[in-house]
Amino acid sequence: MTDLTPVEKLLGYHFVDKGHLSAALTHSSLRKQMRTSYERLEFLGDRVLGLVIADLLLKRFPKEPEGDLAKRQAALIKRDTLADVARKIALGPHLKMSKGEVQAGGRDNPNMLSDTMEALMAALYLDGGLEAARGFIVPLWDPLIEAAKAPPKDAKTSLQERTQALRIGLPKYELFEQTGPDHSPIFVVNVFVQGQPSCEGEGKSKREAEQAAAANMLEILQ
Repeated sequence: MTDLTPVEKLLGYHFVDKGHLSAALTHSSLRKQMRTSYERLEFLGDRVLGLVIADLLLKRFPKEPEGDLAKRQAALIKRDTLADVARKIALGPHLKMSKGEVQAGGRDNPNMLSDTMEALMAALYLDGGLEAARGFIVPLWDPLIEAAKAPPKDAKTSLQERTQALRIGLPKYELFEQTGPDHSPIFVVNVFVQGQPSCEGEGKSKREAEQAAAANMLEILQ
């Protein structure tokens, strides 16, 4: 096992079982060297992050309805947000992956950074419980919550409003591809708008992929 002290300093947490941390940092391209399933850690970490963020939002916005809280949470736990936070703490150089993945730019790949962030949250939870995970999540996500003065507007709704204003009909969404294991699938969705090239969106659910596709189409229309 390589020296994980620099990563522990980055996370602000000392692991009792460093195997949890090593597994979280090891991409599935090195599957044979892994003690714990990388994908299972992602699955758990996604839930840990969702719980901590939901708790923060309930306390920060006690008068907001569930729908607005859900929009805030969706923006805070999406792939791009996780990847941005990973870049902010310079996580990429610590990822362990095959040479092929490194050469393909894996250390700055949004999917890999996002997945590793989720795996790290699971590792923290398994090693030190929910408070260990909270100690890592809260300082990084608090500024993001504070910066969003109003709930983000749903991209699909915004796109529909935009196409109606332009009188070019309603957007149409089609599932293009589903990859990955059953417990951690990746969806790719295309959105079609009259007179425009189709736009693609990717996510860990069909809804998330549709939102990503809608956001990409909005950039073109605006």
